[in-house]
Amino acid sequence: MPSTWRNRLSEKQVDALDTLRMKTPSAAVFRNCTMILMSDAGRSKASIAEDLGCGTATVERVRRLYKTTGILGLKPIKPPGRPSRLSEALREPVLEAVQTDPRTLGYGFTTWSVARLTEHLRRRCRLRASPSTVRRVLAHEQFSLQRPKHTLKGKRDEKAHAKAKKELSGLKKKRSARTQRKRSSSKTKVKSTRTRC
Repeated sequence: MPSTWRNRLSEKQVDALDTLRMKTPSAAVFRNCTMILMSDAGRSKASIAEDLGCGTATVERVRRLYKTTGILGLKPIKPPGRPSRLSEALREPVLEAVQTDPRTLGYGFTTWSVARLTEHLRRRCRLRASPSTVRRVLAHEQFSLQRPKHTLKGKRDEKAHAKAKKELSGLKKKRSARTQRKRSSSKTKVKSTRTRC
């Protein structure tokens, strides 16, 4: 195959490629559009591959796809694979549990983690699923997976905590007042010693 691009693009094709390139969130589509535009500018496969960090075979494949299918060929197709084994029998209990406050189910925490959700499914729903499977269900349903922030709020007696905090603050004030009195008395002693001399 020749290393140079033989087809010249029309102004309309260049505009369509440039628009797609600038609006796409996909890095692969951006790269593919850039390959075709660089090819139209007369660049060789080797120089395009070097600039974009890919192989010459990739450049050739993208060129061939664009020639045969047009702009649709620049969008990557999901490779075929086996269908998901996640059944509705698993998906529904996961979604129902994750949308329920754990405290209403009798748990002592306020947020679900993947491990807690997996354990809940095993104990209450009698469903065996690995944490990675539960994570995939949540990701597929577009739930945000974040590390929980662990605090004692909701697990402690708030009135007793506020009272203890107030007492601690009072103790700190008493201590700082004593410290300041000691400092001021030591300063006066030093002053009185100096005046005697």
